[in-house]
Amino acid sequence: MKAPLFSAKGERIGEVELPDGIFGLVPKRHVLWEAVKMYLANRRVGTHKAKTRGEVRGSRRKIWPQKHTGRARHGDRYAPIFVGGGKAHGPRPRDYSYEIPRKVRRLALKHALSDRAREERVFVVEAYEFPRPRTKDMVQLLSAMGVDGERVVVVHEGLENVVLSGRNLPRVEVRRAQDLNAYDVLWSERVVMSQKALELLKERLS
Repeated sequence: MKAPLFSAKGERIGEVELPDGIFGLVPKRHVLWEAVKMYLANRRVGTHKAKTRGEVRGSRRKIWPQKHTGRARHGDRYAPIFVGGGKAHGPRPRDYSYEIPRKVRRLALKHALSDRAREERVFVVEAYEFPRPRTKDMVQLLSAMGVDGERVVVVHEGLENVVLSGRNLPRVEVRRAQDLNAYDVLWSERVVMSQKALELLKERLS
């Protein structure tokens, strides 16, 4: 697998070889599905809650006598069958997070990267040059590479100015090579990474 190599100004200057052990695999849909499902579940807050009849605020007066009315017997008006009453078996706060094995998470990332590489959607930048945080510089770089307007994940080696320059762009996600996951890659249409970030990915996934 090969990927186009760009300069810090976004000019194409050649190609770079991608390791087959990371970018040359045949993607398995089920592995990717497991990783995405776990990631989305772990993002859920789980604070949803409906009040039961004991939690609805109001008078607890018995709404009519127990007998001799011809109607069903009831206590207060906060039973679930009344409008404004509590909810029977409603949602309660819970933790949705869970973990899949680390080997599966790493394999899913490899398969996601392999999928993008097979479609020639992986771009490598020689090095990021952001002397100061500036969103305009990130826009110019992506535009020169021809990926502006698309969903892009920018992978870096831990440069704060890259993060600050790209975080305001609506269709751009900026991730460290150590934090990149399968969901980020599958969300994106293009993967842009520096040569240093590529080396860190090799160390992480080898």
